[in-house]
Amino acid sequence: MTRTDADGDLDEALALVSRTSPNTAEGGDRRATPWLRARENAVRAGSGVRGRTHRVPLADGLGEVLAAPLDALGDLPSFDTSAMDGWAVAGPGPWTVRPGGDVLAGAEPPAPLADGEAVRIATGARVPADTTAVIRSEHARETGSQLHARRTVNTGQDIRPRGQECRSGDLLLPVGSLVTPAVLGLAAAAGYDELVTRPRPRVEILVLGDELLTEGLPHDGLIRDALSPMLGPWLARAGAEVIGTRRLGDDPAGAEALLRAVTSSTADVIVTTGGTASGPVDHVHPVLERAGAELLVDGVTVRPGHPMLLARLGDPADGRHLVGLPGNPLAAVSGLLTLGEPLLRALAGRRQRPRYTVPVEGDVPGHPHDTRLVPVLLTDEHAVPLRYNGPAMLRGVAAADALAVVPAHGARSGQELEILDLPWASGGCFT
Repeated sequence: MTRTDADGDLDEALALVSRTSPNTAEGGDRRATPWLRARENAVRAGSGVRGRTHRVPLADGLGEVLAAPLDALGDLPSFDTSAMDGWAVAGPGPWTVRPGGDVLAGAEPPAPLADGEAVRIATGARVPADTTAVIRSEHARETGSQLHARRTVNTGQDIRPRGQECRSGDLLLPVGSLVTPAVLGLAAAAGYDELVTRPRPRVEILVLGDELLTEGLPHDGLIRDALSPMLGPWLARAGAEVIGTRRLGDDPAGAEALLRAVTSSTADVIVTTGGTASGPVDHVHPVLERAGAELLVDGVTVRPGHPMLLARLGDPADGRHLVGLPGNPLAAVSGLLTLGEPLLRALAGRRQRPRYTVPVEGDVPGHPHDTRLVPVLLTDEHAVPLRYNGPAMLRGVAAADALAVVPAHGARSGQELEILDLPWASGGCFT
């Protein structure tokens, strides 16, 4: 991979961090949690919450997780059916074609076949009693009232016997299965009108900052709010029900509004942006302390996104949490993939994404101590790092399929790196 001026600038920046970071003398921030352990903590926090359940019409369960097993309510199919358009025959051929109408799907049960008799039949139709086999239309020849087979006829061919897919009472899908479109089809075929599922975790988004514009071009030290348009759809793709997005100022009134939200929001998870560091208007830590919250993760050894946090709010039995994302856009994405998505998947009862690695194309600079998350394009053979991967940049991740997990000190070309799929590349949740 060809190196660019931007790569050189990045090397200089990382070297500067190495010389000046307060973590260096101490061998790292003792409070910050290693990246992989932070993700595990988020999963553990969500898994420890007893999930709610509800009964919903079939279509409303899409994207949720089964809270009760999907058992067969009857045999599937519930009667012997024809697997093909053709002829139902009894005994050895040739056969005499029964006069009268064809056997059609959804029609009344047909009369039994006599030995040596044939009747035309449609796919999905009930097979007459005493049928030996179904002959496909293209494998038979009709001459007057006689039917002749063009090839050998085997007993039971092209007949779907009753109970071939399942018998009444069989387990079709266990608790914890994600309700996909295919699951909806299976449930409908099995006779279900409703499903018992775990509802999506409710999420409220609080965007903090006085410098944010909601429209127009940036000007006079103000910048566009890039996170509000992004976070709602992103969290919905991660399986959340977003119940609202609010903007709060950095002033004392904003801090009080944040405290009210932390203590009284009906959301299962509050997601905040900005205010997680220790600046003069960073209110998240003081508010969490006032609210008596328990910090589960307070900083992560990852770049970008180092000051992200995860807190438990109120009674642990209530299962309420706050995910504090940094204010820089790519740092916020890092926080979503490190803490937000693992927590939400666990709260929803969904399995965590399988971990996998891909060889990287080209050398990737690393941080002296911390993990780096770098936007990449995935080809058939490699993860290709993208430029514009600074904490405040979205240009790289907007073009990416995933983020690659780069260990401290970087990675060499061809080295296998863990890959974090982005929701639009991996399918996300069916919402």
